Amino acid sequence: MEDSRHGKSSRVERREIKTDLDRRAVGSGSPNFESEIGSGDLVACRQFASPLRIDQFNTGCAGVLDTVEFDSDIVRAARAAKIDLPWDTARAIDLAGRDILSAVQTSVNPKVIDCPAQDGPRSTIDAVAQDGIQLRAKAKVTVRTNIGRLVGGATEETIIARVGEGIVTTIGSAHSHKDVLANPDSISKTVMAKGLDAGTAFEILSIDIADVDVGENIGAQLQVAQANADKQRAQAEAEKRAAMARAQEQEYKAEIQKNKALVTLAEAEVPKAMADAFRKGNMGIMDYYRMRNVQADTSMRSAIAGDGGKPAAD
Repeated sequence: MEDSRHGKSSRVERREIKTDLDRRAVGSGSPNFESEIGSGDLVACRQFASPLRIDQFNTGCAGVLDTVEFDSDIVRAARAAKIDLPWDTARAIDLAGRDILSAVQTSVNPKVIDCPAQDGPRSTIDAVAQDGIQLRAKAKVTVRTNIGRLVGGATEETIIARVGEGIVTTIGSAHSHKDVLANPDSISKTVMAKGLDAGTAFEILSIDIADVDVGENIGAQLQVAQANADKQRAQAEAEKRAAMARAQEQEYKAEIQKNKALVTLAEAEVPKAMADAFRKGNMGIMDYYRMRNVQADTSMRSAIAGDGGKPAAD
């Protein structure tokens, strides 16, 4: 409760100081405005006055702002780290919504970024080597803030994405997963050589592979899936050919029935032809009996053959 009341009173005090300084900065048209405010006011002005109001200071006051040292954690940390942090740069960083103090501290004490992020959807970076074996990697990226690129520079998410892409590319270009397991620092060297910190607010100091595990045999799974697909395609082709054969068989049977019908029609014409031959005298009665004997002999032979070669019973 005391911290809450203290924070609230501090905010009220800052608001009052800021309002007073804004009024004095804009309302004073005196060229001696530099002498009308003390160094303490200038410190408060830098800390609390809005940038638009500061820009309205006259030349004399602006000169004092550039020379007067103000006591703050940011400046002390920057000076201790021997980091050149001009007032304009600090103001631009603050306007960009970045934490200046955290940036300066990260420049002095580099921080480690987990890749992939611990709160991300995946716990590892998965990639497949050329031999079809999946590898699951984790990396730790050590970075420090680049003050010059802090305004407009990409954030940690970009570093994580670029490092992940570099790891996937490096593993994917390896001929065997054993090469990666035997020499995991080859991933770090390859990824570091890509200059992944370009356009970001950080400078990558090192990329360390924390863990590499063997995953699934993706190549074998793809081969099995391809074999199943080929099997199904072959089965479909076989079923297609079988259906065509059955259809052709039915067509042949229909053709046989058609030919039998034609034979029956032809046999029906024989009696008519014999009667016409009798009328014209081209066939006599003896010729007719000989033909009948031949027919009877043929029927007997057919009957014997149908009974397994045994004579037909009387």
